[in-house]
Amino acid sequence: MTDQFVAWFRGASPYINAHRGRIIVIHVGGELVEHEGFPHLIHDISLLNSLGIRLVLVHGIRPQVERRTAERGITTRLHKGLRVTGDAELAVVKEAAGAVRVEIEALLSMGLANSPMAGARIRVTSGNFIVARPLGVIDGVDFRHTGEIRRVDVGGIQDQLNQGGVVVVSPIGYSPTGEAFNLSGETVATALSLCLGAAKLMLLGSGEALTDGAGRPLRQLTLEQARALLETDSPGLGPAERHHLENAVHAGEYGVERVHLLDGRRDGALLKELFTRDGVGTLVSADPYESLRPATIEDIGGLLELLEPMEQDGTLVRRPREKLEQEVDHFVVMERDGTIIGCAARYPSDSPEAQELACLVVHPEYRRSGLGETLLDRVESDAASTGARRMFVLTTRTAHWFRERGYESGEVDDLPLTRRQGYNQQRNSKVLVKELG
Repeated sequence: MTDQFVAWFRGASPYINAHRGRIIVIHVGGELVEHEGFPHLIHDISLLNSLGIRLVLVHGIRPQVERRTAERGITTRLHKGLRVTGDAELAVVKEAAGAVRVEIEALLSMGLANSPMAGARIRVTSGNFIVARPLGVIDGVDFRHTGEIRRVDVGGIQDQLNQGGVVVVSPIGYSPTGEAFNLSGETVATALSLCLGAAKLMLLGSGEALTDGAGRPLRQLTLEQARALLETDSPGLGPAERHHLENAVHAGEYGVERVHLLDGRRDGALLKELFTRDGVGTLVSADPYESLRPATIEDIGGLLELLEPMEQDGTLVRRPREKLEQEVDHFVVMERDGTIIGCAARYPSDSPEAQELACLVVHPEYRRSGLGETLLDRVESDAASTGARRMFVLTTRTAHWFRERGYESGEVDDLPLTRRQGYNQQRNSKVLVKELG
């Protein structure tokens, strides 16, 4: 158990460094506030704060409002999925928002010894950060106190984040005339992500993890793939999951680059998504995954241009054009603005459990942008999806880069038989092997 913990903690360190100082906006659906695991979720948010992540927490109140209106006999009206907020409904919205906000602030204020919050001393800030205006009349329906966002007090939120606090935002906006307006929590979280330049928007709901038709988890979706999935009757897309995905697509269409969908009822989901390679949720992203695709014959010219400098200096074995055309199906490419800026190639072996990473190249102008890691993750993921249990690579110049990403030094005898027989003794390439989780 101790060894597993040490290995996990070491594996998480690159992600800790990557997220430190970044702004992450987390939306927590109102249904999660009433879930038995909600205190653990708050403990995890406290841990993120202690690791130097700048957090904005937006909470929903939909189930709390619905329960209170039902208990008081208030008939509510929805039009195009939006609540028409009259005077009575607005009073309920204020009450529900206040109750949920106080609950979150109380949990974030815990400091009991022998608890995950011991010594945390988190400063929690809430306020009138959202300036709103009435939504008005749509299709002849007056939405009354239902509003839309007019402006975000970015400076005010940044000031609080710079002091190390957690900013908690309720789905209520305020106008210069002193009015309050009922807003959508997901819309507030999206607006904050855009205005603050957040690295990620994390939508935590009560839906199960998204899966494909075969029940396999969907870890990454482009916007195009997400839209296509919403148009299907996929068995892995129930009402809660569909609502969750619709919100992610909406955020992505407005410009949020990284939207993570998580089942907030799952203990530790937030930590696993942020600090493990595969995560437990679904990432909806327009870039870079929208430009990461299998290579086609039309890409040969771009591939040759990318590979030639490294073939000339001996880093890569030369591939004639004819051979590249024959093997183009083994490649994936990263394309940006019509230019191939990275590629990787994955080859099967005589062993169904092992595959070879035979090429990974990033254009010199993009080598510090993380594209190499993205290509490596894609190739490893593709290999694992075919049933492979390990990847091996032969390299003369980049052994340290691969070792920093989980590859272990191996021997020629560790290679599959046919690859071992074809090993070039003159190149004396180092053998590195990685077990795929």
